[in-house]
Amino acid sequence: MFPRLLVLLVALLIQSSFLLDISSALQEGKTCIANRNCDAGLHCETCIANSGFRPRCSRTQPINPISKTKGLPFNKYSWLTTHNSFARLGEVSRTGSVILAPTNQQDSITSQLSNGVRGFMLDMYDFQNDVWLCHSFNGMCFNFTAFQPAINILREFQVFLEKNTEEVVTIIIEDYVKSPNGLTKVFDAAGLRNFMFPVARMPKNGGDWPRLDDMVRQNQRLLVFTSDSRKEATEGIAYQWNYMVENQYGNGGLKVGACPNRAQSKPMSDKSKSLVLVNHFPDAADLIVACKQNSASLLESIKTCYQAAGKRWPNFIAVDFYKRSNGGGAPQAVDIANGNLMCGCDNFAACKADGKCG
Repeated sequence: MFPRLLVLLVALLIQSSFLLDISSALQEGKTCIANRNCDAGLHCETCIANSGFRPRCSRTQPINPISKTKGLPFNKYSWLTTHNSFARLGEVSRTGSVILAPTNQQDSITSQLSNGVRGFMLDMYDFQNDVWLCHSFNGMCFNFTAFQPAINILREFQVFLEKNTEEVVTIIIEDYVKSPNGLTKVFDAAGLRNFMFPVARMPKNGGDWPRLDDMVRQNQRLLVFTSDSRKEATEGIAYQWNYMVENQYGNGGLKVGACPNRAQSKPMSDKSKSLVLVNHFPDAADLIVACKQNSASLLESIKTCYQAAGKRWPNFIAVDFYKRSNGGGAPQAVDIANGNLMCGCDNFAACKADGKCG
């Protein structure tokens, strides 16, 4: 009888402790029941892929680097970046078709912006006499791979930039648009032309970018890069690999201890390119496994790529399902990069405006 009472008492104590925990906002790593139990910038999630069956508060937002300083060159900041930002779980194609293409994120562009994402990877195609966002193949878009017209998403950026006058956003386009001036037309129609950072001001041969506060002052707060080399001359849109190095995407970029460049990029060690992009996501996006991939292995990946890039921390850290992790996740990786870029320490929260740590 006594052992049974003892077990019951212990169970009641554990339950009481748990209920006490969820009665107020919880910090990262604490057990939770719902998102509302967690502090701001956290949500409640379980990482089964990492043998975590207990729902815990995990991060969805990095520390906004401009909260520390706005006076550094753009290439001295790191930004949380979403791979296939538009490919939202559960989305229905604006064609009315069921989408059979893989999805890579859980929330809208507007939600991503609210959570501190500042780099966006978008796949753009000619489709239905317009420019569409598609997750497709062979350079062609189909009803079952088409998400929506690009202008819908671009208008979300326009609204954000209008309301948030000190924020800078980067769009990296996997570009299959062949229609004459197709990108120019859709960016103009979305009201983004006045925000775009001009190619003429982008540094060549590894020089520093303009300071963030200067970009803000001149309202040149949208950087756009294309994978089509011709469009720098024809449309004034920067060819991505003239300005950045990038590691291999997909499974090839997940190998422990390695950070090879993707085929289109110069070697990671090439310092004639001022910006560094680190991809950390598999060939096939996996919502369940993403929490594990966005945790310890991501932190190891950015450190490996730091060495491969000639001791340069990434300016863009691109992941699938950025909200999924086993704790700090992609936001923590961005904080570590910013901490080292700004004050030479992993703890970004400890960075001071004068560039000192502690």
